[in-house]
Amino acid sequence: MRGKQAFKRRIKPDPKFNRVDIAKLINRLMERGKKTIAQDILYTAFEHISNVAKQDPLDIYDKAMQNIMPNLEVKGKRVGGANYQVPVVVIGDRKSILAHRWLLEAARSKKGKPMAQKLADELLAASKGEGDAVKKRDDVQRMAEANRAFAHFG
Repeated sequence: MRGKQAFKRRIKPDPKFNRVDIAKLINRLMERGKKTIAQDILYTAFEHISNVAKQDPLDIYDKAMQNIMPNLEVKGKRVGGANYQVPVVVIGDRKSILAHRWLLEAARSKKGKPMAQKLADELLAASKGEGDAVKKRDDVQRMAEANRAFAHFG
């Protein structure tokens, strides 16, 4: 590693729910620095969730994040001229980073609806253990399990 380690920035909690994880999701949802638009999309998605599910959208969000967050992932490691996919345990913030990334990828891949509705649908599906984001998590976990033989390289 070259140079100094970059210091971790403190992120302010979002204005409506006063939660840092929601603020991070807004930042990842944001495109071209349009934060108010990203906030509007997420809060509209939460309103849609509360109308459809008749539950607190934060409970649905928390359940969805629990279902999407991975425990294991694979990292490439070069050993003696061969590349191995070595399973490693996901630690710290990386779990939520991957969960948010997969959630937004799944929502953006759907066509024909506004982003707020696509995000709401994906969150509802993930809270039930379904949807593309949960499928992605399962694929990553399955890949790590399949390469367990190379765990000693890690």
